[in-house]
Amino acid sequence: MEGRIGLYSQVKPIPIKKLREERLGKVVCYPKYISEELELKLDELRKLGVSAVEFTGPTIAHDLHILGKGCVSIVLIAHTKKGRVALKARRTDANRVSMDHEVEMLRKANAVNVGPELYGATKNFISMELIEGPWLPNWIKTLKGRGRAQRIRMCLRRILEDCWKLDSIGLDHGELSRAAKHVIIERDDRPRLIDFETASTIRRPANVTSISQYLFIGSEVARKISRFLGQVPRKRLIEALQEYKKQPNRENFDNVLAVSKL
Repeated sequence: MEGRIGLYSQVKPIPIKKLREERLGKVVCYPKYISEELELKLDELRKLGVSAVEFTGPTIAHDLHILGKGCVSIVLIAHTKKGRVALKARRTDANRVSMDHEVEMLRKANAVNVGPELYGATKNFISMELIEGPWLPNWIKTLKGRGRAQRIRMCLRRILEDCWKLDSIGLDHGELSRAAKHVIIERDDRPRLIDFETASTIRRPANVTSISQYLFIGSEVARKISRFLGQVPRKRLIEALQEYKKQPNRENFDNVLAVSKL
């Protein structure tokens, strides 16, 4: 998903009724505007309790700012009784007929306290917790002063623990080997995994192995992490991950943590 659910100042929200204006409706019906479909989507937004939408973020859809844009959906900020929420909207040219799959995956992740909290969903929309903060690589860049190594260490351990939770319920995120835009760090240094669009309970889960390779082996972020925490013994980590892959139990997971110096 291009863009990020990050820290963006609140702009004036646009009431739902004003989305009938074609310039605004073209984003709700991205990328192809169809007036009849817009009316159906506005009804869905009302069912979700959406009163207004903000056009803010780093990505452009037509000539308006949004939080993110992918092959299946775009992400906006919406206003509901819960406050500002992340609103994922199915694209009109998406290769799937509804958002049901992602909703199911997110529910499963939420059952073990992973991912943004799901608030509600319809055929074309998912309303969920708005997670604000920098992507993991950007967060690491901003850290200064004493204590940053410990902050990184605690954050990485939390990421791995969340991945262990997903492995334990048989849910594979699917994008964690390239996790640069799938982990957001909140103000309290809490990491949050996002975007369960391609998650699966059919594939063998590989969350711990995928995120470990990203964090400690061969990526740019791995090189940055090693500057602060020291080099993880690559051979021992690969061996630990192989054992974990054979038997993904808590004992083998704890060994991965130990070898990773977490």
